[in-house]
Formats: sequence, structure tokens, C-alpha cells
Amino acid sequence: MTITWRQLDESDFVLLRGWLEQPHVARWWNHESTIEAVRRDFGPAARGEEPSEDFLALLDDRPLGLVQRCHLADYPAYRDELAPVVDVPTGAMSLDYLIGEPGRTGRGLGTRMIVSMIARTWSDHPAATCVMVPVVAANRASWRALEKAGLRRVGQGPLAPDNPVDDPLHYVYRLDRPLRSTRCRGLR
Repeated sequence: MTITWRQLDESDFVLLRGWLEQPHVARWWNHESTIEAVRRDFGPAARGEEPSEDFLALLDDRPLGLVQRCHLADYPAYRDELAPVVDVPTGAMSLDYLIGEPGRTGRGLGTRMIVSMIARTWSDHPAATCVMVPVVAANRASWRALEKAGLRRVGQGPLAPDNPVDDPLHYVYRLDRPLRSTRCRGLR
């Protein structure tokens, strides 16, 4: 089972709308799911009018989920909200993610999506220094997937939750770009 990626485009909006209506997604994304709202909120990135990137995750060529990726520097209000909770280094990127179909949750696929997208991030964005992901503390499945993907909790504090029913307590996870090998060749 291989995870591949392609940029979300407008032809995916009906699928995305269906995912946003799923109770396990709606609970944490709390996103309006009319087709007009999906077009409004995801259209600019799909058309390249916004600096964030939205990717459809495919598992063996079948849609699995969505990952949004951005440079925190491109969203200063978001970066500034994180700054009192954790140090936000230059070059930091962030992810948000969902698995669309309820029958595909709880199988380790979220962790696999995160690992795959982080590897792609290092390749696509050579200046990226780390990936930082804030997650509402109540969303245990999400922060456990981050931990299994190798991210470590670097802070916690109040952030505006996506869903107003949630407490503002968030955990912030981080994974630094791996260091390149500095071994000298020819030495034994």
C-alpha cells in the first residue's frame, strides 16, 4: 500500500465536501460543508492564488485524505498566535490533515500520511527548517499519530480552537529537518 500525492483541484471539491460532512472529520475541522464554502475556502489554494498547498493523499491511487501545508511566515497572524506558546524558527512549516472515510481511521494511515508528507516537505522546500503542528489537546488520535510519525511535543498552551466546543489547550509538535551526513569520505 503506497501513499502518493497530488495537488487538490476543483474537481475534488465534491469529494472534500463529503469528507467534511463525516462526523469524525466535522468534530475536529468544524468547517462549513456547503459546496460554496468549500469553493470559497479551498479554491484559492487550488488555483495557486494563496501560498498554502492542499494535497489529496491517495492510497493505491484511491483518495484517502487531505493534507494542507504552509510556511508559517506566509501566515503572520497564525505564526504570532503560536509564538507565545513555542519558539517559531525561521523556515518553519505547518501541516493539517484528515482521513476522509471513517472506515480508514484507526489503522495507522494518518501516521503514514504524515511521515510521507514530511518527507515530501524536505524535498519540496529545501529551506524548511522544521514542521510544527498544533493540535487541540482533546484530539488524542491526532497527537498520537504525530508522535508515531516522530514528532515530539515541544509546548502546550492556549490557542483558538477550530471548534468552539473545545478547550483552548493545544499541544504543539515539532520535527526538525534531519541533518545531512558530515562524515568524511576516505577515513577509516
